[in-house]
Amino acid sequence: MRSGRRLGVDVGRARIGVAVSDRDGLLATPVETVRRDDTTDVRRIVELAEEYDVLEVVVGLPLSMSGADTPSTEDARSFAARIAEQRPVRLVDERLSTATAQRGLHQAGKNTKKSRAVIDQAAAVIILQHALDHERASSAPPGATLP
Repeated sequence: MRSGRRLGVDVGRARIGVAVSDRDGLLATPVETVRRDDTTDVRRIVELAEEYDVLEVVVGLPLSMSGADTPSTEDARSFAARIAEQRPVRLVDERLSTATAQRGLHQAGKNTKKSRAVIDQAAAVIILQHALDHERASSAPPGATLP
């Protein structure tokens, strides 16, 4: 397992959920929800990556259940490419992360309509935790790096 913090990112059309791991790569925790805005969103993600001194930014790649690309997949790739101009980025499969986050909050008695920002952060935690668990179990970094 590589040492160093990672920043997890769940890219949505209106909001971006952000999570961070501890230095040992054991646990992902929520950080904030960033408003999607072509002028400030990437800058804020890069600021957070610098603030937490992360090894890399892990961006969730929303694939269809069959593994095929969707319009959201291309949006996430484009967003990740903008981050990759300034920080190392790794793309990981995020299938069902938002649905899992919504289900977990619903089971905790939270209204999903009123908790959208929290859902985005929870989805980022799920994406990042899955990546951390994969690396710990396989001794190989998850997903694919962007050049």
